[in-house]
Amino acid sequence: HVEEVLARVQNQLALKAAQYDNQQLNVQLEARVKERTHQLEIANRELYREVLERKVLQAQLLEMAHHDALTGLPNRAFFLDRTKQALDAVKTDQTSQFAVLFLDCDRFKVVNDSLGHFMGDQLLLAIARRLRALLPVTIMLARLGGDEFTMLLPRFTDQASVVQIVKQILNAFTQPFQLDQHEVFITASIGIAIGTAEYSLPEHLLRDADMAMYRAKASGSAPYQIFDPTLHQTAIQRLQLEIDLRKAIYQQELVVHYQPILALATGSLVGFEALVRWQHPQKGLVSPAVFIPIAEETGLITQIGHWVLKRSCQQLQQWQAEKRFSTPLTMSVNLS
Repeated sequence: HVEEVLARVQNQLALKAAQYDNQQLNVQLEARVKERTHQLEIANRELYREVLERKVLQAQLLEMAHHDALTGLPNRAFFLDRTKQALDAVKTDQTSQFAVLFLDCDRFKVVNDSLGHFMGDQLLLAIARRLRALLPVTIMLARLGGDEFTMLLPRFTDQASVVQIVKQILNAFTQPFQLDQHEVFITASIGIAIGTAEYSLPEHLLRDADMAMYRAKASGSAPYQIFDPTLHQTAIQRLQLEIDLRKAIYQQELVVHYQPILALATGSLVGFEALVRWQHPQKGLVSPAVFIPIAEETGLITQIGHWVLKRSCQQLQQWQAEKRFSTPLTMSVNLS
């Protein structure tokens, strides 16, 4: 019996020891679970913070990609994207129309050069604020760059309503812009292109509005112009003339005509005026009224002027060497 008692006691002691070991193991396991749970919570919070920061960064990058850094307005890429959406909508409903306005500030370079680039930026900000305050939220206002702004007008009833908005925009430029101590007056020219299903790309619509704006600026009489297809054809012809004019300088297609200058009192010959003419191989004699403005706009006028001066002096020297005239003569050359 004693042995049985001892065996029972040993079994009880072993059981208690095992229970104690299990309790210790459970405590350790619980501690490890709590520690691991805490670590996971920290990792989750860190992961959430990183995801949030990445989303904020992505939003900032998207904002930078779609908006102008100076004014905060939508930029060219954003504007073209919205214009494409408008074109897609028009193609599903061809009875509707929308319009693109292209605004360019007149003489902005003068303000920029005289007051400095900082003031130029302040002027652009003031223009953006004034236009944004004027236009309803349904009209998208964007800055393409420099002093160029565009507007996307959603569906409208007729062109008269578009022109009315354009006149309101132009009227906003009649009031001066206050830049520190400077009061600056500036005007604008606007080109209008009507968005129809005939357009395949938003870039073409923007190009035509830009073309109409330049026509308005060149006219000097109307501050806005609605695009029509003849403007595009005229621009293509003008570009071809510019290309041909560059070739004409080297291919000796330019000629100088000499117009006599007479003394009013005696009627005697006192000199000549040198007049440049362009003998185009296909178009024949091109009027100076056509090619001189192109030469001035492209900077070719300097090269042409130097050539005319040199050619005229050579001709005068030749005449004097041949003693064709009894008295020394003068040669007048217009230089731009």
